[in-house]
Amino acid sequence: MNRHSTLQIRIWLALIILLHLTAISQETATKDTPNEPLVATFSIVGFDPETGDLGVAVQSKFFGVGTVVPWAKADVGAVATQSYANITYGSEGIALLEKGFTPKEAIEHLTSHDEGSALRQAGIVDAHGRATSFTGTKCNDWAGHVVGEHFAAQGNLLAGQSVVEDMASAYRKAADQPGSELADWLMAAMQAGQEAGGDKRGRQSAALLVVRKDSGYDRKNDRYIDLRVEDHKTPIIELQRLLDIHKQFYRRAHANKPKRN
Repeated sequence: MNRHSTLQIRIWLALIILLHLTAISQETATKDTPNEPLVATFSIVGFDPETGDLGVAVQSKFFGVGTVVPWAKADVGAVATQSYANITYGSEGIALLEKGFTPKEAIEHLTSHDEGSALRQAGIVDAHGRATSFTGTKCNDWAGHVVGEHFAAQGNLLAGQSVVEDMASAYRKAADQPGSELADWLMAAMQAGQEAGGDKRGRQSAALLVVRKDSGYDRKNDRYIDLRVEDHKTPIIELQRLLDIHKQFYRRAHANKPKRN
């Protein structure tokens, strides 16, 4: 065998090895990364002990984030599910709360039965004001959360830790304002999170969901406030504009806040 033939064989062997390694790498990536797009975002779940209102607010560089992240049921709880979101955390989380699980017990149950839990992030608050949050170890940096009295703020692929810290501070401050309500506190938190840098990729959609028993249209459901901005340059500002309109259109509902027994 001459030198030229030996060189050709070596080149072919190198190509075969390279193709094999590439196939292994692609297979590993497929196993570790879900097919659905990343819902990198920041959100907050909250509870108003005066009225019993429960709600979620969220913003993301993702089209239609309101169809994925926020879940809530009056007199039960609210859930935000994000990162490589497992949307069953929403419906199943609510169902677990209805069965008497605490938010901490619910999130432990959900993550322990999910092989992809390292990629998940979620926040839960219940109708007793108990709150918790979970950030998987494989969520994109910066990722983390802050849990406070009656709320939990969480986010992934953020500009930094200050995003959730500023959200928590703004929520507490807004909750102390006379005449305000849960929707205002959630929106104050979202605005503060955006001002701290928000989602590193930018802005696109936002949503606000607040539930209150028999407060939907014709008193036939619990969707007191259900607003979404699907695609906008400044989605939180637009969401605030919609909330302001909601307060005018449903003035009586906003003025006549329920009192918990």
